[in-house]
Amino acid sequence: MYYWHWLTNIVRRPQTTGFPTERDEAAQAMSDFDAVRNIGLTGQGILRRAMAIRHVDAGSCNGCESELGLLSSPDYDLSRYGFSFTPSPKHADILVVTGVVTEAMVPVIRQVFEQMTAPKRVVALGSCAIDGWVFQGAPGVRGGLDGIVPVTTAIAGCPPSPGDILRGLLAAVDGVDPALRKEAGQ
Repeated sequence: MYYWHWLTNIVRRPQTTGFPTERDEAAQAMSDFDAVRNIGLTGQGILRRAMAIRHVDAGSCNGCESELGLLSSPDYDLSRYGFSFTPSPKHADILVVTGVVTEAMVPVIRQVFEQMTAPKRVVALGSCAIDGWVFQGAPGVRGGLDGIVPVTTAIAGCPPSPGDILRGLLAAVDGVDPALRKEAGQ
């Protein structure tokens, strides 16, 4: 009996998600705006290599981190798109910031951004990193990330789905959301 399951698993193809060209309709129904917003790539060079991601947690509830961690699972397989995580900002191409940006984290985020080599991208992941969300106006909370470093792409949600995160990372690199590219017929 065991060998039969083993044999069928060999014959069957790997089961991973397809290319992230579809919007997550369940997540989109809970939001008033699109999950992936490209803020701009003005004055930045083109990234045509494997992308190394440096993640900075500015103080979050760990919801965005768990969804970000799912991208390394076999279902989403982040590495097939050329992405990998790096602990060093000097090797990073993309800075992903999650959580509420506090006054104490501002110098840390700026230091990580300055250590990255050009061309570089910055992704604000989650509603807290975009504008502070429910913590906006609280003591010690700076608010959004875009006042600290130039944000390339904002991925909204609390937390955003792994598919939206992958779409946002691809949009940060290419400058175009893959879902919009599919709708345009490209």
